[in-house]
Amino acid sequence: MSATQALVTMTGITKQFGGVVACAGVDFSVRTGEVHALLGENGAGKSTLMNVLSGVVTDYTGQITVGGEPVRFQGPADAQAAGIATIHQELDLVPGLSVAENLVLGREPRNRLRLLDRRAMLGNAREQLRQLGAELDPRRPVGALRVGEQQLVEIAKALSLDARVLVMDEPTAALADAEVRRLFATIDELRRRGVGIVYISHRMEEIERIADRATVLRNGGVAGTVDPRAAGPGEIISLMVGRSVETLFGSAETEVRAEEGAPLLEVAGLAVRPRTRRPGRCEPAGVTLTVRAGEIVGLAGLMGAGRTELLETLFGAGPAGRRSGSVRLDGAPYAPGGPRRALRHGVGFVPEDRRGSALVLGHSTGRSIALTALDRLSTAGIVRRRRERAAVLGKIAELAIKTPSTAVPVGALSGGNQQKVVFARQLLARPRLLLLDEPTRGVDIGAKAEIYRLLHRLADDGMGILLASSELPELLGVCDRIVVLRAGRTVADLPAARTDAAAVLAAAMGTTRAAAVSATDAPAPGADIEVAGAAGTPAAAATGEGVATHEKPDHSSRESA
Repeated sequence: MSATQALVTMTGITKQFGGVVACAGVDFSVRTGEVHALLGENGAGKSTLMNVLSGVVTDYTGQITVGGEPVRFQGPADAQAAGIATIHQELDLVPGLSVAENLVLGREPRNRLRLLDRRAMLGNAREQLRQLGAELDPRRPVGALRVGEQQLVEIAKALSLDARVLVMDEPTAALADAEVRRLFATIDELRRRGVGIVYISHRMEEIERIADRATVLRNGGVAGTVDPRAAGPGEIISLMVGRSVETLFGSAETEVRAEEGAPLLEVAGLAVRPRTRRPGRCEPAGVTLTVRAGEIVGLAGLMGAGRTELLETLFGAGPAGRRSGSVRLDGAPYAPGGPRRALRHGVGFVPEDRRGSALVLGHSTGRSIALTALDRLSTAGIVRRRRERAAVLGKIAELAIKTPSTAVPVGALSGGNQQKVVFARQLLARPRLLLLDEPTRGVDIGAKAEIYRLLHRLADDGMGILLASSELPELLGVCDRIVVLRAGRTVADLPAARTDAAAVLAAAMGTTRAAAVSATDAPAPGADIEVAGAAGTPAAAATGEGVATHEKPDHSSRESA
């Protein structure tokens, strides 16, 4: 098969869900050794088109050919047999099984007695992980891995199928820079072998780096197919949203932000020693930071630096154990004893894994939004439906959530709208401090811009925001300050307006000592405090790691997000 011949051709693919047209006459192809990017806003039809290709959706009109032969898949097994493998945006792993068991699920190696050959299973798993450059123990339960590590397992699982066409739906959404580089090296090797790759991502820099072609979907149809290097991100984004980048993100004029208020959250020497240690977690081991009212503070760090664990600790969702150091909220001691108590104190949390940790996918959109404010929407323990509906509709309008009605299951919404539902639910509880863990993961460029504008509006209204993100451009463009964590400790506190990605990475990797001061210069930690009633030995306060000096950012000249 020549290098220009199509491995897969999709012609006139049309699919409706009820009265909603998800795909309308879409033409798409993948050539031998090609990386073909598939782009578009959430809800544009990307996932539906790939579900047709992977055999998940079978009731469609149009034609698919594989290697020039017409096919009609009756299920995912048919697509896999034809050499088409898919890495879905939402991970498709069994948490209770080991890494090795997940890699061969449904294709388990058997010995001569037809029993499971565990030695072969572990050997195959180690080889697959080695080829990907993933340093994971194949015997570890998948549920004990971080989201980024689970993503690597999902990629290894798809590659183990020896696919001719590999569909990657947001494969780097939860990966750190080192893992992304390894993945790109793997993609380069696959294209040399002649594998065709469909690459779905909202990260423009990735598309320019690896894609040969880019097809943009808008409202279920093809808006255009371009050479991503020649077109550039501006033209691609305009095709995605149907308007110019300037219109999407607002004018290039600078805005003057109001001066931040008094300290809202003050963390000094926070360290947690859990009663039971969980593999793969990095609990706080000496975190010092401040978030003021009206300020957006970013959390940076490599995978495993402890960003998620810090946010979970502050929300009372971390493991039981003992804590040293001090946490103050509005000047008063704050000891989170669980999410319910955190919400009562005005602390909201948007977790990284919205489907696994934030949403009940079978619940209606309305009930999902109202969940955190039932006390305020009730009288004598009875929810007042009229009051609930008014509150829900207000948040749907405020956040521009696209849903046919409040009764639609939240699991039926696009990823970006699901994320807005999570935001709406937290905001309905009227928090003073909002904790965000990868708030734009798997969200399209248009929804990202809406979230950024929402965050600035909330900060302008006096809310304090602590935002963890793996995307340095996001941290630099949205935040006032960036606190860098390494191994669970604060190692730098940098003004976003006067720093760059290189400085943040250097601090995260430990290649600079950026104006470090000794831990004794930080505020004195308070007494050990029990977390969630757990017993155990108090954790030692942070020592030996420097904390960069705090500088006040200059907001007199700041570009709008």
